[in-house]
Amino acid sequence: MPIVVNSNTTATIASFNLSHANDSLRKSLARLSSGKRIVSPADDAGGMAVAYKLNSKLIRTEAVRQNVQNGISYLQVQDGALSTMAEIVSRMSELRTMANDVTKNTQDIENYSKEFIELQRQISQIRYEKFNGISLFSDSRTGALVNPPDLRPQLSKDSAVDDMGRTYQTFSRQLLTTADGVHSEGHVSLNVVNLQHMLSLGGIDTRFIKADHATHISDLHNDITVTGNSDGLGERGFINLGNVSGKNSDDFTGNRVSVGNAVYTADGFLKSIMFVSMGSFTDIIQRVADSRSENGAEQSRLNMVGNLLMLNQTNLEAAHGRIMDADVALESSRFARQNVLVQSSAAMVAQANQLTNVALQLLG
Repeated sequence: MPIVVNSNTTATIASFNLSHANDSLRKSLARLSSGKRIVSPADDAGGMAVAYKLNSKLIRTEAVRQNVQNGISYLQVQDGALSTMAEIVSRMSELRTMANDVTKNTQDIENYSKEFIELQRQISQIRYEKFNGISLFSDSRTGALVNPPDLRPQLSKDSAVDDMGRTYQTFSRQLLTTADGVHSEGHVSLNVVNLQHMLSLGGIDTRFIKADHATHISDLHNDITVTGNSDGLGERGFINLGNVSGKNSDDFTGNRVSVGNAVYTADGFLKSIMFVSMGSFTDIIQRVADSRSENGAEQSRLNMVGNLLMLNQTNLEAAHGRIMDADVALESSRFARQNVLVQSSAAMVAQANQLTNVALQLLG
């Protein structure tokens, strides 16, 4: 090999190796310090793109899972209100049974009716129960029971016909349970209970009302449906415990005002527990039980949905980790190797730079 002064190929090669070893060492340090196998798109452009999409879906899945948990909380609060309502109606039916006792005088029945009126007022308060400002109940007249009316897009409306042939509205809130951003077939609907129908008496027991008043009441309510009629009363065809539709006090107009005063308090609640038949209480208790059963079924399904989302989230995290996470043991061995190479390359660069000194010694 000739001895030259103008070029030092050996030093150039050693310097290149040093630069390459130093770059590899830097990458190993970046991976170990970040815990990621792909620190920049240059490391694995395709892998980073896949990991980015997986991470985005993972974030959306977590958000949907939180929404499902909030949906369960919504249903639990609703069930608590329905449970209280069931206790109230059961107490009312107990009072009605005690009022049937032949040993009870008129004053005793009036005392039962006083408690009956207060229980109606409590039912009227329950209808305004909300979860995070979102109404739990509705009626056929206004939809969700809020002030102002709740017109959020999630509130869906449908209609049904009960066993008495009356048309009433059903309401629900559609809960998104997928991370794809669209409602799929079989989506979850949270029932917004229609209290106007659930607490409907079907009609007042006119046996305990004066004959002339009873005739007017029968004439007024026989043909009324929730879709309206010639009297223009519309939804007032439902007579409710607790006056949940806000219409009981308005059922009687014109020359029928005296009839209304004989049946209702000034704020629209039935004056006497005797105006409600035992059959009506039985029907209401059945509808409350049906609503609680539907609520429980929805909670059960949402629990299953939550479990599925948790499983999906775990699998997405694993898939994302397989692409992005660094193998610490492998990177540690690489780091040690590159560290040795950097040190040896630096030593060789120093040695190669000494080769030109040989030419100077010859010129000596």
